[in-house]
Amino acid sequence: MNAVIHEGGCLCGAVRYRCAGDPTGVEYCHCGMCRRSAGAPTVAWAAFPAGAMTFTRGQPTLYASSERGRRGFCNRCGGALTFQWSDHPELIDVTVGSLDDPAAVPPRWHIFDADRIPWLTLHDDLPRYPARRPKA
Repeated sequence: MNAVIHEGGCLCGAVRYRCAGDPTGVEYCHCGMCRRSAGAPTVAWAAFPAGAMTFTRGQPTLYASSERGRRGFCNRCGGALTFQWSDHPELIDVTVGSLDDPAAVPPRWHIFDADRIPWLTLHDDLPRYPARRPKA
């Protein structure tokens, strides 16, 4: 049986990655740090076990965006690629937009919905959490 493989990378192709298996969660994040890091009104993230992700070309530059997490991006084109919570180092989130097939991992919920830009209206029935999603 073949495992599902998700591949992706930055805009310029200097950084490429591969994630084995399906994500443990996929979410829209509406927090201000995600908006600023991506220059977008929201960012969709797919979480994978950190051990399931490998970089196949280049390495992202890491930036501690807060004491709670660090972000990985391409230092050549600036493409946002990864996020890791400091209290959950066993997981790594990848930007759904950086996947070669983003349609394969649709979001399942919204986080930091209390910080959502008021003019952004996404017409879906997904659960919405005002901050981080509670652990299942």
